[in-house]
Amino acid sequence: MILVPGWLWRRSPVSRGAAVGLAAGVLCAAFVLVESGSRAGALVVLVALSPFHGVRAARRMNRIWPDAGSLNDTGRATVVRATRRGEAVADPRLTPHVVAYAAGLRRAAEDDRPRRTVVLVVTVLAVVLACYDTVRGATGEMIASWLAVGLLLTDLLWWPRRRAALLARAARAAASAPRPPDPDRPAGAP
Repeated sequence: MILVPGWLWRRSPVSRGAAVGLAAGVLCAAFVLVESGSRAGALVVLVALSPFHGVRAARRMNRIWPDAGSLNDTGRATVVRATRRGEAVADPRLTPHVVAYAAGLRRAAEDDRPRRTVVLVVTVLAVVLACYDTVRGATGEMIASWLAVGLLLTDLLWWPRRRAALLARAARAAASAPRPPDPDRPAGAP
């Protein structure tokens, strides 16, 4: 959910899941193609992984931000864009959705926190494997191994700062969102 850009939220849940699943499938299929040179293997990975990851991503997005279903496509994109930029929305009817989306981003980040240890262990193992592939493996294996190391290091070193900045902007957007008037509070009450 944190990686899903604002323009993708204009789509229906099924279309969002298909787009996210296809992106993951293409990336993994490219790794298979580089590592093994097998187009058939890359196609199998693409066809098998894309729907699996797409369904998983769509379900997670709906679980983290269930309010998305109550907005039209323009409203969803407006809320996501404003929240990710740390801006208030002009339409006060979207205020609760900005707060809910910001809370969803926080929940998604908290859900990913235990994964950090796993990524660290996998990165260490990937470096060992890449070194082995450099000495003993074929060129495709070496390239795929070092690409995997690069992606894992990006996830470990670059992504935490980027995620923290995104969460800070989302908190700023939620804090600056104009609150709708409380119908139970008298007009002159503080």
